[in-house]
Amino acid sequence: MGRPRTPLIDRERITTAALELVDAQGEFSVPQIARKLGVQTGSLYHHVEGRDGIIELMRERVAGAIDTSVLEHAPWDSALVGWARSYRAAFAAHPRVIPLLMASPIRAPRVLEGYEQAVRALLDAGFALSSVLTVITAVENVVLGSALDLAAPETMWELSDDDSTPTLARALAAVPAGQSDAAFEMGLNACVEHFRRLLDA
Repeated sequence: MGRPRTPLIDRERITTAALELVDAQGEFSVPQIARKLGVQTGSLYHHVEGRDGIIELMRERVAGAIDTSVLEHAPWDSALVGWARSYRAAFAAHPRVIPLLMASPIRAPRVLEGYEQAVRALLDAGFALSSVLTVITAVENVVLGSALDLAAPETMWELSDDDSTPTLARALAAVPAGQSDAAFEMGLNACVEHFRRLLDA
């Protein structure tokens, strides 16, 4: 048999297959991806450097949906909020990939370029070099925690007896629609307000 006109696998197909597996089961393996694509496991190693390489491909795909262009616009606080909202939306589409990405260092060039833009924007706004990565990490904590929250059950508290936790039961009954979005905005706004004070100091 001759070679197929269209390759059975490439980096894009491998990334898509890996993300589909992670979205479905929260994990993946190289043999699973090979089976999903209908090829031998060894064939994947012609395109990626094993599991770590696949994780970086997924990072690049998911982070590629973040709009970093907003970081180029002033004022800095509006730019940071726009970036955070876009960041959250990108990861909310694939929340189960977050633990995998958090367990390995960032190497993907396009993702590093996004961080370069964020650092530059904060420095241009007047933040000290020693604080810019702390600011970015604080925003990421809010963003990624919120993205994981979107994947969680609507109610994380299961009360067997309202009488033993009456105050919690009343609080749960009072939760409005869109609570996840409201919690994200509250956390993000609190961060930005603190950043303003940090900058003024």
